[in-house]
Amino acid sequence: MPLRNRVTELLGIEHPILLAPMDGVSGGRLAAAVSRAGGLGLLGGGYGDETWLRSEWPLAGNARIGCGFITWSLARIPHVLPTALDHRPAAIMLSFGDPRPFAPAIREAGAKLICQVQSLGQAQEAVEAGADILVVQGTEAGGHGQSRPLMPLLLETVDAWPGTPILAAGGIADGRGLAAALMLGAEGVLMGTRFYASQEADGHPEAKRRIVDATGEDTVRSIVFDLSRRNVWPAPYTGRVLRNRHSERWLGREAELMQNVEEVARAYAEARGRGDFDIAAVIAGQACGLIHDLPPAGEIVERIIAQARALLGERAPSAPDDEAPASEAAK
Repeated sequence: MPLRNRVTELLGIEHPILLAPMDGVSGGRLAAAVSRAGGLGLLGGGYGDETWLRSEWPLAGNARIGCGFITWSLARIPHVLPTALDHRPAAIMLSFGDPRPFAPAIREAGAKLICQVQSLGQAQEAVEAGADILVVQGTEAGGHGQSRPLMPLLLETVDAWPGTPILAAGGIADGRGLAAALMLGAEGVLMGTRFYASQEADGHPEAKRRIVDATGEDTVRSIVFDLSRRNVWPAPYTGRVLRNRHSERWLGREAELMQNVEEVARAYAEARGRGDFDIAAVIAGQACGLIHDLPPAGEIVERIIAQARALLGERAPSAPDDEAPASEAAK
């Protein structure tokens, strides 16, 4: 099972590992570290903060990186996508919204279009938009998503669109997850939570510590944190975060929260400002139960590739005149 495939060829990378474009976490330093380790780092463009983009891109230095956006925000701030494209990104990843209005500009700029999807309907829309790569996101992922687990959705998507390379996302944090994704027909992975718990991530140190200490059972998917920050997403989207005192107080009491939203939102914003994660949410997926340290991002990539190769029996790359036949390499 090769670790070099259509994804690595399309993106011009060595390893089929992509950094999830986490808003407020995937900055220039982290994106560069993942790219320099042989994967592809994606800046967390989020809702489209142009000032942030202009300040973070130079932090990547000469590393070849991309950028990801929440798609429906681009319609409100149309100047942000051209700002990103001016930096000649390797790829633009669009999530949560119709990618079709933005696909022509991305292609014209020479960037690859990556579309994250949570359903077969979204996958169809992305393929029609000309997506170069699909990211199939399962409900195990941190942040916003829908309700389908990764494995069945990934298998259905691989079967339905064999001509489009697919990445798996949600609950993946080590080489076992990468190997499993490849066995299921994906050609790589996109990871957020594992890279959140890295030295270069822009997250608060206390948030990183909580990820390291958590298990998958310490996460919950709800709308409490969206209500609390007054940024409610449309159904059926919810967000996976680490459980804390605030979520435990309001889970099942969302109607009451809405009745007191002014007071709750004010307290929530203040808590975020002072790094109080008993109230503010740490956005993380169920993969946190597989994370036990805070290494450099490059070391994370190296570990994952080494473990996946060991599991899949793939030889490390060698010089062309030293390559064994495929039948021997598989032994």
